Amino acid sequence: MKLLNNILLGEDFGKSSKNTLESAIILAKTFNSKVTPIYVLPDDIVNEKAKNLLVDAASQKLKETIETIAKHGIKTGEPLLKHGSAIDAIARAAVEINSNLLVLGAGESSVKQNFKLGTTAERIIQKSEKPVFVVKEKTPLNIRQILCPIDFSPASQRALTNAIIIAKKFKAQLTILSVCEIQTASWFITNEVTEMENKARCEKHKARFESFLKGFSLSGLNWEPEIPQGIAAEEILNTISKKSIDLLVMGTAGRTGLNRLMLGSVTEKVIREVPCSFLTLKSEDALSLSLDSSIKDLEGYYKVGVQLLENGFYDEALGQFKACLNINNMHIPSYIQAAKVYDSINEPEKAKLYRNQAFDIKEKLSYGKIEDEVRKLRGS
Repeated sequence: MKLLNNILLGEDFGKSSKNTLESAIILAKTFNSKVTPIYVLPDDIVNEKAKNLLVDAASQKLKETIETIAKHGIKTGEPLLKHGSAIDAIARAAVEINSNLLVLGAGESSVKQNFKLGTTAERIIQKSEKPVFVVKEKTPLNIRQILCPIDFSPASQRALTNAIIIAKKFKAQLTILSVCEIQTASWFITNEVTEMENKARCEKHKARFESFLKGFSLSGLNWEPEIPQGIAAEEILNTISKKSIDLLVMGTAGRTGLNRLMLGSVTEKVIREVPCSFLTLKSEDALSLSLDSSIKDLEGYYKVGVQLLENGFYDEALGQFKACLNINNMHIPSYIQAAKVYDSINEPEKAKLYRNQAFDIKEKLSYGKIEDEVRKLRGS
């Protein structure tokens, strides 16, 4: 079972690169992923000797990166040394190696900068259709609190799906936030009318929020909803500060034509000012389930089923345990695990049925062993 196959790690070998590398290693160990590092040299170096020296130095740094990753028992791809624009080269490489996730450092911002996010990271997010995980400078990746803002769009649906998986894998608390944007009073509308309109607007928003969440499996997850009133970007940033969020998971719609490098105004403002690491998703999932179709034996089905259950893929887990029972309808562990699945999806009657079945089989097997012992003692 795979959730995250291939990580492309953008290297800059700056002061913050060690933290970015360590974060990529944590993600790879958590999701059993392969990591491929990439570094991009400028293509306008005129002096041939200087060019060769830079290539040698960058190659050595990439080799050291590979060695560091391998020491943690993580698979690595062939390191990539490219020339040209870092933005274009990294976005293109992510497609070429079929990366599921691009991991970048946020950039080393100065005190004078208005925005905390570096220009290169922001432009890669704009250009790449691949999910991008940005590691904040000097902030070790320790995911305990996750925030996922939603606006009911397909992009935010994808973001929430990925946020749920991450929360379960890291045993983190997930806050699902949806901001009800309200109207302000104007010269031609009284405060009373505005208040009535905003109350109705937020009631409708709350109903839509609750309906949206019904499409997700939140059983067994430590989570809480928040529906503040106000301006979306401000409320997201306020929540990050108030709850000490470690990771923001946010969907952003891709654009086409002249606007293809533009992000939504809310996403743009948030990622420029966000004080924590974040993951943005456009048209692809960073985490998606990939099952080994070659599995044919009971033990293999059972092992995958247990992993699926732990990661919250309840329907898929149930399918694996039922496959076990098709091979051996006396397999007690599969009945017990199937019962756990039904507990997780709040179907207690079915859970009870499978537990009773496991108990009955256990009793029959025990009784059968006793009968065998009695026969042996009788000599029959």
